[in-house]
Amino acid sequence: MHRLRAVIRWFTEDNNLFQFFTTATGIAVCAVLVNPIGTSGTGLAVLCLLVVNSVLLCTRLIPVGVLPPGPQTAVLGAAAVSAAALMSQDHSGAASLFAFYAAGHAGFRLAQQRALTFAVLTSVLCASVLLFPIGSAYGHVSWYLGALTGISVLVGISNRSQADALSSARAAAEQAELASRSEARAEALAERARIARDVHDVLAHSLAGVNMQLEVTDALLEAGAVDEARQAAQRAQSLVRAGLTEVQRTVRDLREDALPLLETLRSMLGSSPGTGTLTLDGSPHELPVRPAQVIVRCAQEALTNAHKYAPGAPVRLRLGYGTEETTFEVVNSAPPDGSRPLAGAGSGMGLVGMRERVELVGGTVTAGPIVDGDDAGGWRVRVVIPA
Repeated sequence: MHRLRAVIRWFTEDNNLFQFFTTATGIAVCAVLVNPIGTSGTGLAVLCLLVVNSVLLCTRLIPVGVLPPGPQTAVLGAAAVSAAALMSQDHSGAASLFAFYAAGHAGFRLAQQRALTFAVLTSVLCASVLLFPIGSAYGHVSWYLGALTGISVLVGISNRSQADALSSARAAAEQAELASRSEARAEALAERARIARDVHDVLAHSLAGVNMQLEVTDALLEAGAVDEARQAAQRAQSLVRAGLTEVQRTVRDLREDALPLLETLRSMLGSSPGTGTLTLDGSPHELPVRPAQVIVRCAQEALTNAHKYAPGAPVRLRLGYGTEETTFEVVNSAPPDGSRPLAGAGSGMGLVGMRERVELVGGTVTAGPIVDGDDAGGWRVRVVIPA
């Protein structure tokens, strides 16, 4: 069954189908026109030579590469010799078709230099059997016809060049498809990493705030401040609800093409513990989807870090709209006296993920402590994204 499918596939290819019909047509024409054909004497010899030439002509249907160069040259040589022998006995000149086929096939199957040499030898051989009284066809067919048989090698060389060009084009198309698949896989992996970072940012931002409020609640309960502890617990509940909202927003952002940047930043500030402000510079306008998502994720990570390492410190967000770049800053002041970083804070992935995310849109991130000014002892994260 597998071989049958291979044969069917071979015949359904355009070039192979053309080869089959031209071969069948050549054999049919010679069978009708070549003479004399009989069962004795010269007629029997012509009939036998016609069968031999037909069988050798069918070898052009063998797929390229099956026969090594040596056996292929031997088969073509036998085809040329048998074609010349038939021409020496044929009175019609139709037997020259076999010689034309042999030279053309040599141009397609052999290297160019070897094919040209083969064509010259075929022309000399066929012209010789017609020019000299070798067979019964002497005087019936002009030797010029035999001398021209090698010219069909040019057709074979041309077909070989076209086939090589087509093969190269197919190989290039396959390589392009493989490259496209590799690129799509790389993009899918990058998107998977981005989703993982987004989920990390959302959960870290929410859980850090909840953890802080629970620690406050525990401290207040130990101090006997039940009412204040209840308020802290309520703030923790509020943060949980806000975290769920953020998770839903993240899922929606991953599916949608638009991101309400300003509304998202204000919502994040409103759901965060402590005080925070948002300042806009320049003329606000809608940013492309990916830069807007990057800014939101950077804001989540920066706010999370601020609440982890400087709980209770005021936080300022600044979004600058420029003609050539968009800047985003998160600045937290020094933590108030008596505050301490949350226990177990930090996964080590926050700033690394932030830089990776910003680099995907061609931007840069700078982060570090503030050593002078009103915010000395605090921390600044600055994101710059090309417009």
